[in-house]
Formats: sequence, structure tokens, C-alpha cells
Amino acid sequence: MNIIEKTDDEIVALARPLWRDLVKSSNEGKYGEFTRNFASSFARAMDQVTAGHQFAHSELARNLSEESDFLGTIRRGEHVTVLFRQRSTKKPGEWLGRLVLGYEDGKLRIFGASIF
Repeated sequence: MNIIEKTDDEIVALARPLWRDLVKSSNEGKYGEFTRNFASSFARAMDQVTAGHQFAHSELARNLSEESDFLGTIRRGEHVTVLFRQRSTKKPGEWLGRLVLGYEDGKLRIFGASIF
């Protein structure tokens, strides 16, 4: 199945728990939990040293609000990008959260994730 064939409501229902898990593990600095739903190609690209440095030195990455707002989806090829409005518990303002989802070996996986 191609994820872009799903409705926005179906995609959000799949994306929200994955986003919540990323926020929780980022706040706790738990690299293993942070990457557990990554596609194999994304996991290989996500260097543990770089991620550890980010967890240790980024006030934003360790203080994300558990609440986020769904903004929309962008479909491309075999992936869908889910956009969230993300806030921090310590820094004022809003950030754009990006979660790229698709299927790998029949399982829903994260192919990209970032906060801008």
C-alpha cells in the first residue's frame, strides 16, 4: 500500500503517535527510543554521535511541548510529509515539525523528521 492513498485523517491518526514518541524520547535524550520507528536508510543516516550531541546541547530538543497542532500533509511519490506546529516548554515561539512517513517491508516507518 502507498501511504499517499490514505486520507489526511487516516494519516494524522498514524502520525500523531509517532510524533509523540519522537517528542518524548527527544525530551528524555533516549537515542534508541528516538530511532526505533525509523526506516533503515534514515536510521543509518542518523549518526548516534550527532544525535547525542543534539540531545545534550539543544535546549529546544530537550524541552518540546507534548502538545502540537496538525497543519497539513504533502504527498510525494511513496511518502507523505506531515507538518506540525510545535512549541517548547522553555523557549517562546513556534516551530515547524516535519515528519516524513512511508512503508518499508510492509511496516509504517519514519523516513525523515526535523524541527525548524
